Amino acid sequence: MKKTILLCAVILLSTAGFTQAQEGKLGGTLDFTWQSSYIWRGFDIYGEKNSAIQPSLDLDLYGTGLGAKVFWSRARGSGSENLEELDLFLYYKNTIYEDQPLAIDYKVGWGIYTYPDEPRSARDMQEAFASISLPQLCPAGIVPSYTAIVMWPSEGDSALNENGGMIHVFGLGYNLTCPDTPEHVLHLSADFVYNDGVGGAYAANGTVDHDWSHMVYGLSTDFALSGNVIFTPGFYYQLSMDDSVNPENEAWVSLSLKYKF
Repeated sequence: MKKTILLCAVILLSTAGFTQAQEGKLGGTLDFTWQSSYIWRGFDIYGEKNSAIQPSLDLDLYGTGLGAKVFWSRARGSGSENLEELDLFLYYKNTIYEDQPLAIDYKVGWGIYTYPDEPRSARDMQEAFASISLPQLCPAGIVPSYTAIVMWPSEGDSALNENGGMIHVFGLGYNLTCPDTPEHVLHLSADFVYNDGVGGAYAANGTVDHDWSHMVYGLSTDFALSGNVIFTPGFYYQLSMDDSVNPENEAWVSLSLKYKF
């Protein structure tokens, strides 16, 4: 926990110094989200009938493409107190072949998942990830994407040493414009996920199969409030295909209030 706080402080202090050397401005998004269930990569983290509050801060470092995000999650009910989560992500994103049919949006980065109420060897994991999407490829507006995630335990003697591996996410996205209100957009998404043995800490028997684990369908939209405040409700449905990840299908609601600066 102390190391995580120290790392966050170093990053924030570094960005403060970087401000003086750059013409661009430090931007970002402050987000407060409530979810009726915390479903993470197919796993039901807090169990049934246990909602979550999830504030986060996502910093855009002066338009360089570099970013840093801090994410916190806490269960609203009892039974999951030890699963309070504090995560840190560092990333770089950019676009190549912009305004061309083969335009590629890409993002690469690193993240660490920590649980302040448990020993680091119990659950803490790290990941490296890379994602691409092709926003101009399909004339109909469908956007295909792919994300590769490699996860490993943060501690050498971790109880999760046999649960590292990869997760592959194949996605489709589509923005549907409402005929009567063209300024209003519905965001539709579908993700198809292959889990290569990651997440044993959340599995009933401690291990995860190497298999197609689940599909997630999403629907969300944005409502601009005063200033730079945006309210985003969303509905998601998961079709679970591998019992070692989740034996049940899941449906949940997400309500997010964002402030962009």
